[in-house]
Amino acid sequence: MRVDYLGLEAFVAIAEYGSFQRAARALNLSQAALSHRLRKVEEDLGATLLTRTSREVSLTPTGQALLPEARRLLKSLQETYESVRAGARRQSRRCTIACVPTIAHAVLPEVLVELTSVQPDIDFEVLDVPVATISDAVRLGEAEFGITVMSAEPTDLRMRPLVDEDYRLFLRGDHALAQRRHALLADLEGVRMARVATQLKNRQLLDVAFGEWGDRLHWHVEAQSISLALRLVATGMAVAILPVSALSMAPAPVMAIPVEDVQLRRTIGVVTRRGVPPSDNAADLLARVEAALAARFPPHSMAADRQTRPKA
Repeated sequence: MRVDYLGLEAFVAIAEYGSFQRAARALNLSQAALSHRLRKVEEDLGATLLTRTSREVSLTPTGQALLPEARRLLKSLQETYESVRAGARRQSRRCTIACVPTIAHAVLPEVLVELTSVQPDIDFEVLDVPVATISDAVRLGEAEFGITVMSAEPTDLRMRPLVDEDYRLFLRGDHALAQRRHALLADLEGVRMARVATQLKNRQLLDVAFGEWGDRLHWHVEAQSISLALRLVATGMAVAILPVSALSMAPAPVMAIPVEDVQLRRTIGVVTRRGVPPSDNAADLLARVEAALAARFPPHSMAADRQTRPKA
């Protein structure tokens, strides 16, 4: 049997105020509505809870036994309700997104500062995580949207391309190639190189773009993160081919130049859940992220999906 919370509320109010009139006023009800609620809960319980005379209201033995339990139940319900409502208010002020680390470093700080200046009450959570985990974060509702590297679109998610980002050769400023405006693949033969083992999408792009040249390159170090690869480049131990946004994470001695005879780029896009519109705060943040990306990178072109492979 369901619990008649409204009837219990009426019963507790009458018992505490000692008057139908005062209880009705406290609950913002008419006395008739209050009496109806009490009568209904008494019918459900099969027992009389109150006796009423022209002068006073008193509790029956059943009412005396029920009153402390009814107070406890209503107090627990109110506390739970208030906790959920407070959590919902906090959640409405918090915006959580997922983003590939290089783009997060390159774009998000200025965007978050800008948005905070006009909406200071918003709190943010940024999941700067590898591409492989971004779609899952969005799918599970841990992030309202994700800024990721485009791939095949899952049936439960929507992916929309935004911009294309080129790759560059990252090297120390005192490297022999640093004075060149660009490098050639032939310049890299025999040079110690670092690559990021955990970035499967980047590895795939490199394999497709380099073709047979990939076998001629000396992959001296496999790092587990772009930040470590950049540190290795900063020491002069190796060079690396990374997305240009990685410059925002690079230590001071590191610079980047294009590799002239191979076109290597990735498409940055946004991933959202199908049928789940973003909150107003998330929509505002996404619009600003899109504008910041458009200011830094060229808009996505279908031609960018076709990599130019070098001759072996």
